Amino acid sequence: MSGRARINGERLLKRLDDFASIGATAAGGVNRQALTPCDRDARALLARLAMERGFGVFQDPLANLFIRREGRDGHAPPFLIGSHLDSQPTGGRFDGALGTLAAFEVLEALEDAGAETDAPIEVVAWTNEEGCRFAPGAMGSMAFSLGRMPDGWQEIKGTDGVLLSDALNATLEALPAARSRPLGFPVLGYLELHIEQGPSLEKENLAIGVVTGIQGTRWLEITVTGQAAHAGTTEFAFRRDPMVAVSRALNALYDTIMPDDPNARFTVGRLMVHPGSVNSIPGSVFLSIDIRHPDSARLDEIEARVRTLFTDAAPSTGCTLDIRKTFDMSPATFSSICIDGVATAAQQLRLPFKQMVSGAFHDALYVSRVAPAAMIFVSCRDGLSHNEAEHVEPEHAVAGARVLLESTRVNLANLTARL
Repeated sequence: MSGRARINGERLLKRLDDFASIGATAAGGVNRQALTPCDRDARALLARLAMERGFGVFQDPLANLFIRREGRDGHAPPFLIGSHLDSQPTGGRFDGALGTLAAFEVLEALEDAGAETDAPIEVVAWTNEEGCRFAPGAMGSMAFSLGRMPDGWQEIKGTDGVLLSDALNATLEALPAARSRPLGFPVLGYLELHIEQGPSLEKENLAIGVVTGIQGTRWLEITVTGQAAHAGTTEFAFRRDPMVAVSRALNALYDTIMPDDPNARFTVGRLMVHPGSVNSIPGSVFLSIDIRHPDSARLDEIEARVRTLFTDAAPSTGCTLDIRKTFDMSPATFSSICIDGVATAAQQLRLPFKQMVSGAFHDALYVSRVAPAAMIFVSCRDGLSHNEAEHVEPEHAVAGARVLLESTRVNLANLTARL
């Protein structure tokens, strides 16, 4: 880059406030679920700000929104920076929005300085990262990495009964000034700034996390079926109680998986007992299990242990078992070039940092499958996210944007040298 660009912290913080007012909740959070009118309003505001600065505005069939600042070589693949604008129903004002607006601030800082870049730089606001209204999450970046919309997505219904195809059409039509683009195109690289959504940076008093990858995730749905019976009259020998089987298996899993492996995550997010009567032995128990680990082989081991323990516990209590795998996302390891570029930027800015693996999945996971990618984390208070009380200190938001600007410069130089 030529010209000396600087982040305008006051402008960035005001933008965060402005966007937080779109879908604002009474408790100080944001309800801006994907492809809703509030999401469309946030996209329209970003597009308007971009056009006022003379940037190009584009959207693809998944409503991924791209803001383009040209480089010296208009034919070179763009370097992408960004995140998402959609939120959880009771979400925070920084999750996704900080990364998108800090990326836009990078473009504005370059424009203010009259800085030239060898390749174009584009801000991207990915569609439906959260996955709370339409599943799966990270929908826009997933389709971008595939270069197509996966089969069956047109028939997906949201939690409110709206078809995904109808919501996409309404969102695309709401921004007629944006030029159309095909889904998926060559990308020089990708950087994403995000809040950590965990407590480690704050506890270690570190400004920046240099994210080296994203751990893999698997979801299992388990149903143990026994026999409903009277709680008071059925003796132990005649009981086929699925809760006994579930309790035995979970007790062993909770006692071993996370205590024995600090990198492992094991969570039972849903537990439903049928018929759910206080004086009846359950007829069936359904539960969901979320397992995560940065190593694929270890994920295999954890999944096998879950299956073994439930397979042993169910017949020993006279019950039957059904296990289904509903989600399987492999771990991602980010580009060493991009990781080094972020670390170099933090060092040059004299900001303390550590390298870390993301426990949550982000759009960068899918983009990393088609281009060099990395992430930058900033701390959030008490590690709290997906919550209206989510908070990032202003100086940390600005520090993250400064690292994003500097690491964009470093990575552009390193990656264009390879063209």
